[in-house]
This record gives sequence, structure tokens and C-alpha cells, in this order.
Amino acid sequence: MAAVPRSAPDVYEAVAEPLRRRILELLAGAERAVNDVVAALGRDQPSVSKQLRVLRQAKAVRVRRSGRRRLYSLAASALRPLHGWVAQFERHWRLQLDEIQTRAERRARQRKNQGDPP
Repeated sequence: MAAVPRSAPDVYEAVAEPLRRRILELLAGAERAVNDVVAALGRDQPSVSKQLRVLRQAKAVRVRRSGRRRLYSLAASALRPLHGWVAQFERHWRLQLDEIQTRAERRARQRKNQGDPP
């Protein structure tokens, strides 16, 4: 099993919250102002700002000022430890998909041999 890097727990904690994951999904598309994130999520501004602060502390998002606005963007490199951790399970998913494909092909052959429509 892959070792979790020392700096990774902050990122793992940051994505543990569903609202923060939704924020990351929004920011993956484009840089957004806080008010845009608030409107897209239908949440109040203080709760969104709190979640953005956690993401900022985990270095999962970047913020820059543009006049009076704060613009947030995804810092995808901070999510790299997550990708590495999840990647170790890909082999298992592939094996399951291979098994599903094998079963589907077997059933299709059986139906064909029996003269049933697919």
C-alpha cells in the first residue's frame, strides 16, 4: 500500500467535507469570485467562506484580489497525493470491470446459441 505523505492529511481532511468537494468541482471549471461560488451552491456567504478558508489552508485553492473581489482557483497540484492514493485501487476496479465484461460476453454468446435476441 502506498504511504501517505506527511503533508497529505490536510488535503484528505479538506476533501472529506462534501461542500468542499463541490467547491473544488466548481473551481475546476474556472476561477470564481466568492459571490459566484455562493450563488452556484445556494449557500450563505459565511459558510462558503469558511470552507474556502479550509481549502486555502490545505493549499487546494489559490486566492487573488481583483479590486474588492477575491477570486478563487483550483490548485490541482495539492490534490496530487489524493490521486496517488486512489490510484492504488485502480487495479481492483479494472479487475472488476474485466469480470463484468467477461460475464456480459458469456451471456451474449449463450443467448446467441439459444437463438434469443440480445
